[in-house]
Amino acid sequence: MQPAKETPRPALIPIRGVPMIKYFAENWGEVEGFQAQPDDLLISTYPKSGVELLQKRPSRRLVKTHLPVQLLPESFWEQDCKMIYMARNAKDVAVSYYYFYQMAKVHPDPGSWDHFLDDFTAGRVSFGSWHQHVRGWWEKRRDHRMLYLFYEDMKEDPRREIRKVLEFLGRPPSEGLVEAIAQHTSFTKMKQNFMANYKTIPTSVMDHSISPFMRKGVTGDWKNQFTVAQNERFDADYERQMEGTDLSFRMEI
Repeated sequence: MQPAKETPRPALIPIRGVPMIKYFAENWGEVEGFQAQPDDLLISTYPKSGVELLQKRPSRRLVKTHLPVQLLPESFWEQDCKMIYMARNAKDVAVSYYYFYQMAKVHPDPGSWDHFLDDFTAGRVSFGSWHQHVRGWWEKRRDHRMLYLFYEDMKEDPRREIRKVLEFLGRPPSEGLVEAIAQHTSFTKMKQNFMANYKTIPTSVMDHSISPFMRKGVTGDWKNQFTVAQNERFDADYERQMEGTDLSFRMEI
């Protein structure tokens, strides 16, 4: 949490080339030295990529991270922990991250939407490049016990994705359990949950009057934000940065 007398919106600090918010970077030693246990479940996402479906934690210890794959503490690989990665299409992430930057004052001032979009595309935002993040975890799934999920699939059919998670965790996907999880992890329910919506955080850190932490939770909202020129520029850069991967996203459903 931000110290009371410190100036808000400090500059990002790079950790091995990845921009991080100041308060995270200052505690990097503790992060890097984290000791995972074999039955830990790691949940990883790029910021603002959705993880509501996974909030109902199993009995094992659950660890959530936004770290790119190259910064994950080595103990997770050494212990062969199960991992779940949730990915969301870049355009919706960019829009959601822009509004999050505005309300979460641990970030630098995002400036205009056009300025922020350029920073996002270039990876000059907290936790670095979206393109490298989703690609890095996608490649790692080939060698580790990882379930790679897509936000768009979750919005389209949450019960189907819940079954995937339960099967991955080795738990019988009974319809009663699937239905209960679907009800409790819906966006509407989670938005009302103080444990999920961060409304207990002081406004000096997160100002919900600017934008709620859980804003819309929809797919395809980017069309209400991008101009035609921005979309064309983004698409051209996207094609360049995603060249050579078989990872693909749906920009709307």
